[in-house]
Amino acid sequence: AAPLKADRELVLEAVHQNGNALRHAAVPLKADREMVLEAVRQNGNALCCAAAPLKADREVVLEAVRQHGGEAFQHAAEPLQADSLLSPDAVAVNPFAVQGSKSLVCTVFELSA
Repeated sequence: AAPLKADRELVLEAVHQNGNALRHAAVPLKADREMVLEAVRQNGNALCCAAAPLKADREVVLEAVRQHGGEAFQHAAEPLQADSLLSPDAVAVNPFAVQGSKSLVCTVFELSA
């Protein structure tokens, strides 16, 4: 079972289907930014299993809060918990978000001439 928990492609597919699969991943994969982002996009509560540096990563926390609100926010690093722009209430009412998104950033499209 240990080799499977360390198989990056296998675990990436697992977290794509169920973010909570991050709980069973090998420790190095819990520090893999791409892995954790995929997990929190599927289930924001997967943030609880991320390595500490990723709990302090603004983009990772934002994705987690978008998916699971306050439950995920409680797993963010303390400095980010003090950031009012990342609070679940702020993310939920963001007027600059792309329709269907709660992101604090908007999408910019480049139009070709």
